[in-house]
Amino acid sequence: MFGCLVAGRLVQTDALQVASDKFVFNLPDYAHLNHVVVFMLGTVPFPAGMGAAVYFSFPDPASGPVWQLLGFISNDKPSAIFKISGLKAGVGGTHPFGTVAFPASPSVAQVGVSVEALEQLAQQIPVSSAAVSTVDSYLQFTRKMLDGLYNYAASFAVSQAQMTPSPSETFIPSSCLLRWYESFQRRMAQNPNFWRS
Repeated sequence: MFGCLVAGRLVQTDALQVASDKFVFNLPDYAHLNHVVVFMLGTVPFPAGMGAAVYFSFPDPASGPVWQLLGFISNDKPSAIFKISGLKAGVGGTHPFGTVAFPASPSVAQVGVSVEALEQLAQQIPVSSAAVSTVDSYLQFTRKMLDGLYNYAASFAVSQAQMTPSPSETFIPSSCLLRWYESFQRRMAQNPNFWRS
């Protein structure tokens, strides 16, 4: 029912079923992983009112697995990308997987998928560092950066009467910077990825 994908590796569909509604993927050599994608295969939908919580756990043979909630998938959102490079080992909480045995290798982490009611999923809070940046956050960052640049440049503004000749300085009219700023904002609103072309 589920698949797991890490960039540069083959798709994993060999989840170990540890309970009727719990599945675990092993991720070898996890230290070099940045993101993981968990998705439904499309062969079997969730029953009505159900979805799945996605967890991540670092190997820790001394204290046992500590699971961190990454987020959710459902029939309406059948796949999700999670950032795992910012997670901290040993940080986490209770988990629905019981005593899932870790592989013998200390370099193998695990992704757990727990099928649960959508009402329960809505009440759970994923770790914030697992969220992958969205277009909205890039757009927000760009606007803040442009505001900062314009405000910084405007703080040096002087009228033409206040200018003193300085052969080593080049002056740019603030109206030129303002026009560029407005044009850039308009283009960002039309297509946030225009700068890639």
